[in-house]
Amino acid sequence: MLPSGWSCLGLLRHLALDVERFWFRGVLAADPGVVASVTGTRAGDDAWHPAPGDTGEGLRALYRAEAERADAVLDGLSAAQPPAWWPRELFGSYRPRSVREVLVHVLTETACHAGHADAVRELLDGRQWLVLDG
Repeated sequence: MLPSGWSCLGLLRHLALDVERFWFRGVLAADPGVVASVTGTRAGDDAWHPAPGDTGEGLRALYRAEAERADAVLDGLSAAQPPAWWPRELFGSYRPRSVREVLVHVLTETACHAGHADAVRELLDGRQWLVLDG
């Protein structure tokens, strides 16, 4: 865990709930349960903080399950289709205009967080994934 409270378990939980669940089941599918869980909350809620009893195994399973649900949502959509729902109160004037924009956002966010995990791994054991020598 970093001094800020960031942890790998928190990252997994964030990716499952704030990325896969929010962007696909919420934004693209307007799933009533997801919409209800987001509406009226502040951006940056507690998804970054593991719940009591969360384990790496459990959060990996949650992430895989949300990714499968996301695949099911995407199966019926075209890239140009607009999102079904958007929480204006959380993002101000920003709004994705299509499934394609949501996919690019999720890809970018997930890649960014993979970099965070790679940096933490290097801090823990000194190993580097890819080193380019001049």
